[in-house]
Amino acid sequence: MPTASPLPDAGPLGPRVRSLRTQRGLTLVQLAALSGLSHPFLSQLERGLARPSMASLDKIAIALATSVVELLADERATDEAAAVSIVRAEDGVVGGFGSGTGRVLVGGGRRPFRPIEYTGANAEWGEIVVHAEDEFLHVIEGRIELELGGVVHRLGPRDSAYTPGGTSHRWRSGDAHPYRLIVVKEAGA
Repeated sequence: MPTASPLPDAGPLGPRVRSLRTQRGLTLVQLAALSGLSHPFLSQLERGLARPSMASLDKIAIALATSVVELLADERATDEAAAVSIVRAEDGVVGGFGSGTGRVLVGGGRRPFRPIEYTGANAEWGEIVVHAEDEFLHVIEGRIELELGGVVHRLGPRDSAYTPGGTSHRWRSGDAHPYRLIVVKEAGA
């Protein structure tokens, strides 16, 4: 069974995994097969009785076509959900997002979209990702190569791209240097 890791308070993690699993039409057994984790462990996780290691959390995120940082984002409906959200430079949920690191730029409950600051430096292509949510990205610093449906586009600072849900995509550094993006995803799926 995966061991505990120094995750932030994972409060809504179990319900978030359950919600994404059911939205994707997966049973616990199917999620176990896709993630390589045991059915009993995933059941305990969804009920708040177990905490995954970062490696297990990464496997769950890949199996659910999402990212670690999105699994860790607190989407519990609260009165705060309709309120203004200020996230300071040193705040925000931080975690794995593809080949880099993501920081959620809005806090407090379910929102219609989720903006994420993404930092990376990967010069190699990662896995192709396909998810149900629409996604928008904007290059803040650096250069990337963005593969959309098998076609590579080169983007630099102030360039943007929008991809409808179901579009296969991945990105990497366009010049072997670090880059920073703002990624905005629909939060509903």
